[in-house]
Amino acid sequence: MAKTLKVTLVKSTIGAVPKNKATVEAMGLRKLNKTVELPDNEATRGMIRKVNHLVKVEEA
Repeated sequence: MAKTLKVTLVKSTIGAVPKNKATVEAMGLRKLNKTVELPDNEATRGMIRKVNHLVKVEEA
């Protein structure tokens, strides 16, 4: 299992549920097509699971 995950925002949060907007921003994603590296743990996986329709995930 990878130590980090590359998460990219591929769909805008305009019109998204406020809870999903907050989750995306908490992950450090503020603009479209921005990529951040996050640790591969259960908390990060849970956040990704909630907004998987807005993000693309790759193992780093």
